[in-house]
Amino acid sequence: MPRLGSRGDLGQDVLTGQLFISLLNPAIGLAFAAAFFLMWLQRRERYVAYAAGAYLATAIAFLFQDVVPALPMELQRLPANIGFLATGMLFAAAIVGRYGLPIPWRAMAIVAALSTAVFTWFLLAQPSIPARIYTISLGAGVIALMVVRALWPIERRHLIDRLLFWVAALSAANLIIRPIVILTFSGGFDDYVGFQQSLYWTTVQFSQAMVSILAAISLMVAVAIDMLAELRAEADGDPLSGLFNRRGFEAKAAAMLRRCADEARPVSLLIADLDRFKSINDTHGHAVGDAIIAAFGAHVRAIAPVGTIAGRIGGEEFALLLPGAGVESARQLAEAIRTGLQAACADRIPATLCPTASIGLVAGAPGDGLSRLLRDADQALYEAKRAGRNRVRAFAPAPVLPVATRV
Repeated sequence: MPRLGSRGDLGQDVLTGQLFISLLNPAIGLAFAAAFFLMWLQRRERYVAYAAGAYLATAIAFLFQDVVPALPMELQRLPANIGFLATGMLFAAAIVGRYGLPIPWRAMAIVAALSTAVFTWFLLAQPSIPARIYTISLGAGVIALMVVRALWPIERRHLIDRLLFWVAALSAANLIIRPIVILTFSGGFDDYVGFQQSLYWTTVQFSQAMVSILAAISLMVAVAIDMLAELRAEADGDPLSGLFNRRGFEAKAAAMLRRCADEARPVSLLIADLDRFKSINDTHGHAVGDAIIAAFGAHVRAIAPVGTIAGRIGGEEFALLLPGAGVESARQLAEAIRTGLQAACADRIPATLCPTASIGLVAGAPGDGLSRLLRDADQALYEAKRAGRNRVRAFAPAPVLPVATRV
């Protein structure tokens, strides 16, 4: 007959299972901390470093909570729960920082300090395990709610934006609602032996592991999306002017034209050309020419309306697509670009040099393609050059002559 296991074997199995559960969250935390640290080495964004710090903090916190030998008066619980609060703060900083929003460090620090003070009271002055659970859970939950509040006004156009928002909301609900529900039905704990063998702590271990994994995957996807966006911007951008290059401009402009056609919105196109640019390069050197191009790009970015698609489509030639703008709005912008160019270049080029630009513009009708608009605006630019340069001309279609009728 097979030999049945002894009580000692059963107890050993229980201890082994408890040890596995105790090491689950530290292992997850250390693995993700290492992953985010490696990502930070490739992408030196502060929010990625915050994510690495958050997972390192949670690993240390769980190790203090479950693995470190007990100290007098259970003092090991204090650094453990400070670590849980630090995890919440760093994770909040990672998500909020990813969107370039102000990180509420002061508010989070006040919440963490109050939670720590109340926790210490219920640890040393009036020992109560349930009170300590409520204190830390509520503090961490309030910090998670700060993330929800920060992300609430943001337009969540992409799936990852919605996912990060709901991860923060889920984390807040997990921290605030879970202890209330479970402790209400399961009662309190007389000591930490009962606490660590309770349904509550088992639920904490596994729910926290699931939330940690979901949050890590979401943030990693966000980092990957941001990296791809940067690569796309580098491929479609002109580093000298800070505008799109020709490929980037044509792709963005074509998409915007389709949108304007669908919405029956007007659109205008400007083509600007720096006057006598070859002569400037030959006389003053290419460094001065580059400075003028950089100044022109900065000038356009500073005064162009929101939504303008601007690109450097040639050596000294630029194009601007203005969605929603009619011919008069386009003319006003063109004049502002032309008249402000010299001031924009003032600190970058010799004082004796006065760069100018000629600009052609065309107002498009719904359904006009980019190639047609570029052709018509280029014709208007040619008229501006022929009229003496340093001026703005709007495209005027040639009049249609009546066809002579046969007698």
